[in-house]
Amino acid sequence: MAIDPDSVLKSAADVLSRNPTAHLDEIARAAGISRASLHRIFPGREALLHEVGMFALRRYRDALDTADLEHGDTEETVRRLVELLVPDAMLCAFLAGENQLYDNPELSELWDRLGDRMRAFFLRGQQEGRFRIELSAGWLAESFFALVAGIGWAVQDGRLAPRESAQALTELFLGGAARKTA
Repeated sequence: MAIDPDSVLKSAADVLSRNPTAHLDEIARAAGISRASLHRIFPGREALLHEVGMFALRRYRDALDTADLEHGDTEETVRRLVELLVPDAMLCAFLAGENQLYDNPELSELWDRLGDRMRAFFLRGQQEGRFRIELSAGWLAESFFALVAGIGWAVQDGRLAPRESAQALTELFLGGAARKTA
């Protein structure tokens, strides 16, 4: 039976987002493979963390690309982005909690580029009068990402049903980020 590396990476993110010091045995068990199989795919913990980080950032980048941040109505773009990111919310949770990733220049550079894109998106929404201007575009971007990560943890822990998660995230974020008109 062939091992799907993406499934292993998602399982690793699920485990590591809750327990950053989890043993490779735990990660392998969660992925449904042996530790030896895990070691054949990823030669060590550092390699695994790097690959989970790269996988998560690529998925995040792909969601930003698909949502088309540069065009269209910004509130609708937020809705599209949420629908794209919620299935990978645990990858965002992993990124939010794994500080060791940012010591790696490759990961850090990709993370910075994605952050720049999100800040530019929220700035565009502010300039169009769609998002609150008293909150910085940087804070809107950070808050949005943190809420995606939070959805991952809430679903994983059973505090939120998966089918309700996209709407919960969208309504909470847009309800707090939307510019109020008198």
